[in-house]
Amino acid sequence: MPMLPIQSTPWDNGATLFTLRNSHDMRVVITDIGASLVSWFAPDRSGRMADVLLGHADAAGYLQGTGFFGSIAGRWANRIKGARCNIDGQEFELDANEGNNHLHGGFAGFHNQAWTAHVSPDSLRLSLLSPDGAGGFPGNLRIEVDYRLDDEGVLTIAYAAATDAPTPINLTNHAYFNLSGGEADIRDHILRLNADEFLAIDEQSIPVAHVPVAGSAFDFRTPAPMGARLAWPEEQLTLAKGFDHCYVVQGQAGSLREAASVYDPASGRELKVATTERGLQLYTGNYLEGVVGRRAWHNQDGVCLEAECFPNQINSEEAESVILRPGKIYRQTTTYQMTVRR
Repeated sequence: MPMLPIQSTPWDNGATLFTLRNSHDMRVVITDIGASLVSWFAPDRSGRMADVLLGHADAAGYLQGTGFFGSIAGRWANRIKGARCNIDGQEFELDANEGNNHLHGGFAGFHNQAWTAHVSPDSLRLSLLSPDGAGGFPGNLRIEVDYRLDDEGVLTIAYAAATDAPTPINLTNHAYFNLSGGEADIRDHILRLNADEFLAIDEQSIPVAHVPVAGSAFDFRTPAPMGARLAWPEEQLTLAKGFDHCYVVQGQAGSLREAASVYDPASGRELKVATTERGLQLYTGNYLEGVVGRRAWHNQDGVCLEAECFPNQINSEEAESVILRPGKIYRQTTTYQMTVRR
């Protein structure tokens, strides 16, 4: 739990910033727009603090901007093929906001909406009501996201949701990390992924097959620099202009287990990710060029590790497991732990 009271500060456009701080002066800043992670100030091996997240300079950026910086993506994170799904024999037409496909909740996504904040001594809870028909999805959906920061540098994100009609659900946080604090891009960051398979994609970034990582650029079971792997001549990397693929996390879905770690040799900062979800989307910021946040970003300035179910799973044989029904509660937990190697 946070060792110090959560501070709230008025921001522009009626938004609020909330600062979680532990006893080591690590700080995580969150806004009620998109329930977004705005900043994470963490020390390097010399004790120098830097912000390891990409983000916007003001609330207007979160309300109007692109990139989903640190925001909660939903009602469906990632893609749905053809922006359509079928539930109990009824077809629903969803927002097609990436070509013919649906992405991150569509035009009514959660990332630029005002959430309601509830501050308690040990957590920040942000809640949102997504009305029936938003983005084309059925049912009134109530979502709550709890953020907690502890003295071990663990940021816990706990999700819960309930609905009054069957609806697809897939939530994640879309934080972009740069452990150098902006001193360099993420190419020298060393990545490890606890995954034996990834989901190969087609030209529209829709999964087409589960593929073993062995012998490919996608094998991060042994830690490797991302930049070197981005240079491999593989068709899958060409299709996505880098990594933008979902990995099948080892272990039992529903149990919290380590999915990935990222280490920056220059600063000594290390990030560990654990999740209850089946999948982890690795995205290496392949379309950041020219996107303006706190500064103008460039490709590979940040890396996303998004815990979620599989893209387009609602249109697969495993659809039932991603349909939330009345009387049931959707739950998901993901943790990000920031430490330093001396």
